[in-house]
Amino acid sequence: MSGRPADLRSWGGLRSRDTVLLEPADWLAAPNRNRSVLAYGNGRSYGDSCLNDGGGLIAARRLGRILSFDAASGVIVCEAGVLLDEVLKLVVPAGWFPPVTPGTCFVTIGGALANDVHGKNHHRAGTFGRHVLAFELARSDGARLTCSPTENAGLFAATIGGMGLTGLVTQVTLQLMKIESGEMLQEAVRFEGLDRFFEIAAEADATHDYTVAWIDSLAGGRNFGRGVFFRANHAPASLAPAAKAVRALPFPLTPPVALINKLTLTAFNTLYRAAQPRTPEPRRIPYRPFFYPLDRVNDWNRAYGPKGLRQFQCAVPMAQARAAVEEMLRRTLAAGESSFLTVLKLFGEVPSPGMMSFPIPGATLTLDFPHRGERTLKLLDELDRIAVSAGGRVNPYKDARMSPATFEASFPQWRDFARHIDPAFSSGFWRRVTAG
Repeated sequence: MSGRPADLRSWGGLRSRDTVLLEPADWLAAPNRNRSVLAYGNGRSYGDSCLNDGGGLIAARRLGRILSFDAASGVIVCEAGVLLDEVLKLVVPAGWFPPVTPGTCFVTIGGALANDVHGKNHHRAGTFGRHVLAFELARSDGARLTCSPTENAGLFAATIGGMGLTGLVTQVTLQLMKIESGEMLQEAVRFEGLDRFFEIAAEADATHDYTVAWIDSLAGGRNFGRGVFFRANHAPASLAPAAKAVRALPFPLTPPVALINKLTLTAFNTLYRAAQPRTPEPRRIPYRPFFYPLDRVNDWNRAYGPKGLRQFQCAVPMAQARAAVEEMLRRTLAAGESSFLTVLKLFGEVPSPGMMSFPIPGATLTLDFPHRGERTLKLLDELDRIAVSAGGRVNPYKDARMSPATFEASFPQWRDFARHIDPAFSSGFWRRVTAG
């Protein structure tokens, strides 16, 4: 397979091995099945679902053109390597917004489709895949297929959330949502304990488009489960000057050890909670700090040190959510691990068109940890067990170590999905969880 040696990493710090980087034009001109391939976008996947040791990675960012944007209908057509950030810069001034966005704008549109990303508005809008009107899929047999809910519907369902395994997505047609301004009306509500979180979440999901909570994962005793709940709607048009967004700062280097530890995180959590308003009056803020707070620091993952980070996300049905979330947080606290980003929110009932989409109705908990070897992996295995025992699932798009048994319990339909996989496409994640 032609191409140049690739030294690429996932956002969690996993490194590609014995991999070559391929130009999309070269692969599209002469696709073959002699060596496995996988599209690689902007490298924002946390685990090994974007890596393909011993094979080829197609440089999907080269597919970087916005092909058309209809400012009247809000339909945009772009190549799969376009960043969400590039879409935002074009469409927000015209009064449109992505209907679903993850917590970073530095993902590609193809990556958002392949991971069927969700956002703070899942209870209203569902996943990204619900708003995809169509896409073009290039297969290793040379076929270039248009996929939509009515054309090649099986591949449409398999590719949304299919982790890039069904072929190379070359372009995407997406329906945007109308907004009046590029600002948000946000309320921050402090809460004490998980019972109060679930009360606020149920109320806010009925009144606000966007809801999410930050949890102080190091708080124990009477402070256990405390946090801050954020709820927001898009702000109406205003004659007042728009608030200015803060320019992103660089994280200059990878430190020799993780900067995320119990001491630094205890101080951060205390200061972060204290900095939130004591009363929940709506505040008008730019959309970027609301949706993408971590994008304020470029390469913030370097703070986790040379071994990187491991992120865990699960979804648990509502009937078991309260007990499962408490058990996971208490196990994390007892293990002495430090999760910088501990996020809790509710998923809604809106179904995804994707066969392998992660969200289910209930609660979703996200934690991330500096990778400290066996102690970290042992805790993550225990969190997997709690989630699966509660009838939930673990997010494959953010995983770097789940077992085949956990994957099977989370996605028992994976064999049906596997029938749609392109024979030339594979990933480290897929081989690990299916022993294939």
